[in-house]
Amino acid sequence: MKPGDEVTVHQLLGRIAYFHALFIEPALAATEPPGTGKPCCNHENTTGPGQPNVGTMLHGTAWTVLDEIARTLGGHLLPCPKSDRHCCATCRVADSGAAISHAWTITEHRAYHRPPPTDRLRHASRTTAATRLARVFARQYDTYCPALSKTEAADTGPLPASDELPLTGELLALWQNPLAATSRPVVSWLNHCTDLNDIHRVLQQRGTTK
Repeated sequence: MKPGDEVTVHQLLGRIAYFHALFIEPALAATEPPGTGKPCCNHENTTGPGQPNVGTMLHGTAWTVLDEIARTLGGHLLPCPKSDRHCCATCRVADSGAAISHAWTITEHRAYHRPPPTDRLRHASRTTAATRLARVFARQYDTYCPALSKTEAADTGPLPASDELPLTGELLALWQNPLAATSRPVVSWLNHCTDLNDIHRVLQQRGTTK
């Protein structure tokens, strides 16, 4: 990464934490306990050297905020079955990003009185957020994750649009290429809203929701 890129990444992680605390957390519906996802690289591959793990690479960094948020999201989170400090750090970022985007997608749909999101949209939101966040993490710490290579090649389908789901849309758009010189918040008016009702009113005024 170039000088200053780490600051940009930290700012964007802070934006996720800020938007989650301000908009999503107060509107989260009760959900089941965390489910079980696929084993991370380190627990799936018992013969290889293993990737840098959560205990040595993730904890103590700004990226920990994703793990902290994801652990409050109940059934939206599908972690490695072992889910311990020996998990692949990049896989943990991916799982956390997927849970956050999934929770945001469902919460925004409900808050704006839209029909529940389709399975395809929920899958696209999860997979895209997981891939984009994990890719930046791996780049920052110059690490490699076999699972990331698989998800990058996956066909995720259509993504939430920022004019329909501003929070989820901005999350996915900002992490598509966050270190590009042209990267900017795609929904700057969100900075003037205080809750999801405010966002809903703006969407109604713009005619993008009923």
